[in-house]
Amino acid sequence: MTHRYTRAYTGPLRAVVFDWAGTLIDFGCRAPAAVFRTIFTEAGAPVSESEARAPMGLPKRDHIAAVGRTPRVAAAWREAHGRDFSEDDVDALYEVFLPRQIDVVGQYAEVIPGVVEALAAARARGLAIGSTTGYTRDIMEICLARAAEQGLTVDALACAGDLPRGRPGPYLLWRVLTDLAVYPPEAVVKVGDTPADVEEGLNAGTWVVAVAACGNETGLSATELAALPDAERTARVDRARGVLARTGAHVVIETTADLPAVLDDLSARLARGERP
Repeated sequence: MTHRYTRAYTGPLRAVVFDWAGTLIDFGCRAPAAVFRTIFTEAGAPVSESEARAPMGLPKRDHIAAVGRTPRVAAAWREAHGRDFSEDDVDALYEVFLPRQIDVVGQYAEVIPGVVEALAAARARGLAIGSTTGYTRDIMEICLARAAEQGLTVDALACAGDLPRGRPGPYLLWRVLTDLAVYPPEAVVKVGDTPADVEEGLNAGTWVVAVAACGNETGLSATELAALPDAERTARVDRARGVLARTGAHVVIETTADLPAVLDDLSARLARGERP
């Protein structure tokens, strides 16, 4: 069916598009952070956890470039190698990164608690389920297989490398909406755990829901997070909420398990004529 909207769209929602690591699988987004730290350490320029995580959500080659060009890491690289960090270095690290990530990603592909139920609730509302990721197709083949074993499937996927530009641009998200035949973007909710996810949704014109506790900005496994004293846990999640809200997320929740109630709220906002 062809849909044409000549006036402000007032509903209903038609699709939800999810990020993967830190949103659907891998509570704390631990797999990529671990590999980024390893490859920089082996190259003689160790990076901190926060430095490794800062550009999370970007395509992984872009992520490596962003880490290597931060002032402290760039200075460490210059001291270790006697020259500036270069595009050749990005390429070399990326060639090391890919097989390492493929080797370990399956170990971190446990579905986040409540995600399968949240997707079922979205489908019960008639919504299509799409996804975008900073992972490449070969990495995602492993994630998709592991997720399916746990009852998680999506209707469409766009990966880093599928198009000339990835996140935070809107292109992967637009590809997914094209594959799903979903329009307009106001009828879509993007869900992710990083500023790059938030910016992707905003740039594409969708609603954006960010997850704070299970994602990169908090950066702990479910067990590690639960083990923290209450005040420390609250402070850590609140800091993540602040980062995501300041980036422009329309709603920030703890984990993807909290999404169904948000879908009802966004549907009501659409019906009132609000736009993302």
